[in-house]
Formats: sequence, structure tokens, C-alpha cells
Amino acid sequence: MAERISMIVFSGTVDKLFPVAILTSGAVAMEQEVDIFLTFWGLMAFRKGQPQANRKISKDFEEEGQAMMALIQEKNVPSWYETLKKAKEMGNGKVRIHACAMTMDLLGLTKDDLDEIVDDVVGVGEFVEEAQKGKVTLFI
Repeated sequence: MAERISMIVFSGTVDKLFPVAILTSGAVAMEQEVDIFLTFWGLMAFRKGQPQANRKISKDFEEEGQAMMALIQEKNVPSWYETLKKAKEMGNGKVRIHACAMTMDLLGLTKDDLDEIVDDVVGVGEFVEEAQKGKVTLFI
């Protein structure tokens, strides 16, 4: 069985989504499987059109946010979304991005409301079963 990392993505700010993408990319490079569970604000960042438009920085780092975004642009660093999308392509089926069914229901969303990078909508029980198969689970 392949090694696996699971991430619960609760935050939808760029400063949190970059680590999700970078950790996914690193795991794929190490031939690990990755399951990402999007819930609440993390899920909102994956609505159609949001990944490309999202420039939000968490309140903890809002003073440094604009400078960091300018530096990222100056250094031609790919966006968190481009990095995640590339990792998913390189993973060839090893990266799965799941939307939380309860959050979807709560917000009145359907799978069609989400960006194409999201694979499916699952309940928390299904995600927990998959996460138990791995050694690492992160909450971001």
C-alpha cells in the first residue's frame, strides 16, 4: 500500500492554501497519495472562479500580505492553485480533492458550483475512513 497524507482544509486564505499545494506537491514527488477534504472556508475557495481570483490573506498576516503577494508575483512563483493543479496532474490519480457534503448542503451548493479540480462530494465518515489508512493527517 502506498504512503498517504490527508489534509482537512478549513481555511480559504492564500497563506494557508499555498502550504496545502506545496505539501501536496512534495507528497506526490515522494510517490505518496494525498486526500484533501475541503470544508467551510476552505471549500468556499474552490467555488468556480474563486481559485484564480482569491487574494485573501488571514488576519494574522494581513499587514505582510500585500508585500508577500508582490514578492510572489515578482519572483514568478506559480499560484497555489497552479501548484495544486500541477501536483494533481503529476500524481496521476494519487491526489483526490473532496468537498464536504455537510458544508455543501449547508451552503446550498452542488458539485457544479465547484472548480473542476474538485473530484467529488463526500461525507466526513468516508473521509475519516480514508484518512485512517495514512500516517499523517493535517488540519490547515
